[in-house]
Amino acid sequence: MSVYLGIDIGTSGTKTLAMREDGEILATATVEYPLSSPRPGWSEQAPEDWWNASAKSVRQVLRKAGLTPDDISGIGLSGQMHGSVFLDRNHQVVRPALLWNDQRTAAECDEIERLAGGREALIRMVANPALTGFTAPKILWLRNHEPRNFERTVKVLLPKDYVRFCMTGEFASEVSDASGTLLLDVVNRCWSEKLLGKLQIDADLLPPVHESEEVTGVLTESAARTMGLRAGIPVVGGAGDQAASAVGNGIVRKGVVSATMGTSGVVFAHSDEVQVDPEGRLHTFCHAVRGKWHVMGCVLSAGGSLQWFRNQLCQQEIAAAKRRKIDPYELITEQAETAPAGSEGLFFLPYLTGERTPHADPNARGSWIGLSLRHGKGHMARSVMEGATYAMRDSLEIINQMNIPVREIRLSGGGARSPFWRQLQADIYGRQVVTINASEGPAYGVALLAAAGTGAYRTVEQACNATISVVTRTATQAAAKKTYNRAFPVFQQLYRSLRKDFSAITELV
Repeated sequence: MSVYLGIDIGTSGTKTLAMREDGEILATATVEYPLSSPRPGWSEQAPEDWWNASAKSVRQVLRKAGLTPDDISGIGLSGQMHGSVFLDRNHQVVRPALLWNDQRTAAECDEIERLAGGREALIRMVANPALTGFTAPKILWLRNHEPRNFERTVKVLLPKDYVRFCMTGEFASEVSDASGTLLLDVVNRCWSEKLLGKLQIDADLLPPVHESEEVTGVLTESAARTMGLRAGIPVVGGAGDQAASAVGNGIVRKGVVSATMGTSGVVFAHSDEVQVDPEGRLHTFCHAVRGKWHVMGCVLSAGGSLQWFRNQLCQQEIAAAKRRKIDPYELITEQAETAPAGSEGLFFLPYLTGERTPHADPNARGSWIGLSLRHGKGHMARSVMEGATYAMRDSLEIINQMNIPVREIRLSGGGARSPFWRQLQADIYGRQVVTINASEGPAYGVALLAAAGTGAYRTVEQACNATISVVTRTATQAAAKKTYNRAFPVFQQLYRSLRKDFSAITELV
């Protein structure tokens, strides 16, 4: 049976997995690398680290699984979205890549909206507003602030597409990742000549764009030696990490939505047609499924809020968990279970790093509101979990407003591993939630894309149907659902009440 590799170039490390044609995972390996922040709000990495980690993780996976180079039939690539790799005419990296969480481009976002003819005109062209994380503002930043480096640049690549170039010698991207550059005509699945013209960006800076399961090149002799593989293995387009994760979760048909509670939280809905939020609160991108699209909301500090709570306020629990050789989150969850639904009026706003959906506000800040002498640590723990889930519901509410059907919500990430948090999500979302048999995220999704693109399956949908199934279902609890339906509008109003205060607080720092 054929074996496929999925390589996910993440922010903290690159993960590779080997998957059999029937979906069984044979081995995984992750190689980490550093992130640099030369100034507050700046976030950079060396693209060469991604390539080295990709090659090393592939060799580790082959060794763990006992595979030979001849066993591998195809490779799929995923990666952190929006990052910018600038290459010179000798195909060398001009400067460290600017990442998705880099915040230096606020002025360039304003410049893009002005040159496009306003926010509404920009959304009509590329289906999305200008956000600091996207790639287009980074290109303008280089032109505005490092003109010599801009003059040297002949190609701009996304993170996974740089690794693709190292593997195949080909410049290529695909529609799901390219959607996050702000330069793709999302409706027509091609680069937006209109916006490129208004921004005076040479279209030749960008690589050709493909569908996600298309073969974009084959492994070169040199890359094969470095990775411990054989030359000639097909490399498919792959996908940006969110679309890849959606494929890995089987979010490839109408009505199926994923809610991924990781450090950030993502609500991802498949759509057969292009559907755009006119206010730009949700992203509308091309899906990794040919001819399909998706809408997506992002909560910047979802599980990250609980991680902060653990690190800063749960030293006793960490020590106790170490003695008992268990995960500290188990003890934190036990505390949260002692508090009732709604945490007796205690709310936590999970805006520890600003917020993207629905507020697009880098000045938003985290806060507890409603504290009283009655509240203890259990209330605080539960309110953090509730606050992160309320923020995810914000995205679901917009999806409902756009008349995108939600028939099934599939949970993944840390919020899916805890039965308590699964129940809490069902009650706050107000509908049954499910988990599936696959839990390896983007790397698994692009391995499925590789299987579809090289002929093991006719379509991406067929690949998902053959390998992914529901394993748990969690129904709502009527009383808790009623409590959360009353509390959710209060949670929403708290941000609106504090928005101006958040800006004033930011100016004090």
